[in-house]
Amino acid sequence: MKKITFGTDGWRAIIAEDFTVENVNRVSVAVAKWLLEQPNLNPIIAIGFDCRFAGKRFMEEAAAVFNAHGITTYAAESPVSTPMVSMATRHLKAGLGVVITASHNPPSYNGYKLKGHFGGPLLPKDIQAIEDRIDTAYPLTDEHRKGAYKKVDMEGLYAQSLQANFDLNAIRNSSFKFAYNPMFGAGQFVMQSVFGDALSYQNNEWNPLFGGKAPEPILRNLLDFQNLIQQTSAIDCGLATDGDADRIGLFNSRGEFVDSHHIILLLIHYLVSYKKLTGKVIAAFSVSRKLEKLCAHYNLPLITTQIGFKHITGYFLTDDVLLGGEESGGIAIKGHIPERDGIWMGLVIWEFMAKSGKSLEELIQEVYTIVGPFSYDRLDLHLNESQKLAAIERCKAGLSNIGAWSVERIETTDGFKFILPNDAWLLVRASGTEPVLRLYGETENAGRTQELLDAAQRALIPAE
Repeated sequence: MKKITFGTDGWRAIIAEDFTVENVNRVSVAVAKWLLEQPNLNPIIAIGFDCRFAGKRFMEEAAAVFNAHGITTYAAESPVSTPMVSMATRHLKAGLGVVITASHNPPSYNGYKLKGHFGGPLLPKDIQAIEDRIDTAYPLTDEHRKGAYKKVDMEGLYAQSLQANFDLNAIRNSSFKFAYNPMFGAGQFVMQSVFGDALSYQNNEWNPLFGGKAPEPILRNLLDFQNLIQQTSAIDCGLATDGDADRIGLFNSRGEFVDSHHIILLLIHYLVSYKKLTGKVIAAFSVSRKLEKLCAHYNLPLITTQIGFKHITGYFLTDDVLLGGEESGGIAIKGHIPERDGIWMGLVIWEFMAKSGKSLEELIQEVYTIVGPFSYDRLDLHLNESQKLAAIERCKAGLSNIGAWSVERIETTDGFKFILPNDAWLLVRASGTEPVLRLYGETENAGRTQELLDAAQRALIPAE
């Protein structure tokens, strides 16, 4: 049997190769055993699936395993977002939540995420404990499959929470016009039901091929959305979410992509300056150094973690946290579940615009007056194993300069972060879920950032 491991955000594998019904069964046995060993957790599981191939079939297999172990299971019968399952887990007082999703991975993948009773990613030590229990599959019978779960309207619960926490009419009736792109993913249904014709839409249909692209809300996957905004002068802000709607991407009225670093800064600016909230900021190692300046400006404690939202979640459970965020577009804020939620964060920005009467460009300029302008980009290098290992060894050996930039110091919380002059930086890190070496870079403008990434590639992957 092949060993199953959980990466930065769950177990991911290619459908019909490693992501099979039998392996879902094996993981679910370990989940059931672990939960039944926890005296302080209810033997209840909330489970859902997104728009990927065979999601419901995999969910039904997991639910049957839970039923065979005497665990009460509540399930969504149609695709739901990861935040919906997390919210339902807490609402139902379940001991665990399970989401059948590969999030932003390519269409050939599916995956298995674990959620804690508190409504966010299960903590790393508990994920490891479950992974250690993965062994053989459980032989299911027709009795185990019959009535394996109780239906629950997770989308309805989430929609009610939107109604209670946002001035949706202010967004609907704003002079600004908004567009939404769910990337063929699980966010499409609730946004359509809540906003109807008040929004413009793109890729707002259930398509498990995701238009032939990975449903990750980064610019190269959203060029069609960018074209729509640039050709339609009436759109002031475009929101995109990934396959399970826990990650966010934004566009301004010019069709320029607004990355998660800017979104994190905008959210903090709104929550502190406009809504007068306080608390700690928890940021993954890959987030902009400009965050240090904004937190210092607002006198907010800043804590840096390893990459993976599971490393951020725990702080929401023990500390007064204003915001937790990561470079990949996963952000959580005070007043919501301790979970990344692309739709929720997008609506906060839209409400910010509607209430302030200021465009996204104007709000970003407000942030720039505090931290200064900057431009971030990421380069994903698809390398063979020997190339990847050689690049990591070069990082370990240390670099005195990267192109025209001298290296001031190297930080190694998670990967290799080269601190450069004038707030510039470069991070080199191997992906935890894909065969990829990622280069993250930031300088004062887009041209310089591209130069930095090009120089880094030359330094780490010399031409043969």
